[in-house]
Amino acid sequence: MTLPDLRVPATGAPWLRPESYWPALTEATRHLDTPVAALHLGALRHNTHDMLRRAGGTPIRVASKSIRVRGVLEAILAVPGYQGVLAYTLAEALWLAESLDDIVVGYPSVDRGAIGVLGRSALLASRVALMVDSLAQLDLIDTVIPPHRRETIRLCVELDAGWKNPVLGHLGVLRSPVHTAAEARDFAAAIVARPGFALVGLMAYESQVAGLGDRPAGRGPRALTTGIVNRWVRRHSIAELGVRRAAAVAAVREVAPLEFVNGGGTGSLESTHADASVTDIAAGSGFFGGHLFDNYSAFTPAPAAAFALSVVRKPSAATATLLGGGWVASGPPGADRMPALAWPPGLAVVTREAAGEVQTPLAGPGAAALDVGDRVWLRHTKSGELSEHVTEFAVVDDGRVVDMLPSYRGEGKAFL
Repeated sequence: MTLPDLRVPATGAPWLRPESYWPALTEATRHLDTPVAALHLGALRHNTHDMLRRAGGTPIRVASKSIRVRGVLEAILAVPGYQGVLAYTLAEALWLAESLDDIVVGYPSVDRGAIGVLGRSALLASRVALMVDSLAQLDLIDTVIPPHRRETIRLCVELDAGWKNPVLGHLGVLRSPVHTAAEARDFAAAIVARPGFALVGLMAYESQVAGLGDRPAGRGPRALTTGIVNRWVRRHSIAELGVRRAAAVAAVREVAPLEFVNGGGTGSLESTHADASVTDIAAGSGFFGGHLFDNYSAFTPAPAAAFALSVVRKPSAATATLLGGGWVASGPPGADRMPALAWPPGLAVVTREAAGEVQTPLAGPGAAALDVGDRVWLRHTKSGELSEHVTEFAVVDDGRVVDMLPSYRGEGKAFL
């Protein structure tokens, strides 16, 4: 395995011309049996450099859960402008820390075995920071390995970035109970007073901005209204958080010399960059370009990752059935969580069956032209979740497979 070189921006934009992009993937991977997952190197390069442009010089911390391919993570981090990893479990962070440093675990951990490993290793403890938002999490760490018997544990406080609107209520994911600058300072002071810990960072993830598309799919009054509401939420939440996050950072810095302040995501690179209190921005979904990010007006990620399934039966002359396909994304149930049909054109999922565990029937004018053995390309809703269904990705460049990169699963890892 060789790492893809992402340092040079892609030239041209074949992914904007479906008639040339998707058939090229079919020809390049024809020798591989389905299901097959592919990474288009040109599209991945485009996304890597477009995200740097959008971040405006603020370093980007790579969110590993949206990739889950170690070779891709290492290739991205070799590009100037990318700095550090936002991991999703402590076990994953410890594994990555064997070769990478500056890793922040994005969620609190109660993995006692992993906490013990972290506390007994000077190298790992210097490379990994744990996320916390309550003293109970510190108490648990102390019960696993007491302060006098462990290395100093690096901590990052999570500030709730949700917007508490007086009419709509809490907008944003339900994460940290630490919401105000005063609460952040009090919690930071309590950490500093505890032996065996070092407060090094603060994170505030504005999901109601980064994860909220302002250009919903479809036409008609519903899509129009949703777009107006989402843009209103994003605009007002950005303004509210900008003031509150800056105050919280200033308050915490009164008691601890923070090394970093992390915020944002793929969908908020521009607005998070505008917040001077943020020192690095987390982003991950924009590299693979899952179709959930098609509904943003400020940017258009290239569909760098896709998977192909084969037609195995023809229930009628006008329909075709794929083997598998039910790779449904997490989140609120809905049609937008299903894989999106990418190529060939003119296909539609049969709504009464949708994407199933063992089969996905297709209709539409394009289905009549499909024969047994033909393959259909699909895009997953969320970027990293595709990696949990396959053991490797075929890296395609200039119409041929240039490498095979194992996913976490392909390396025998299943963290969450």
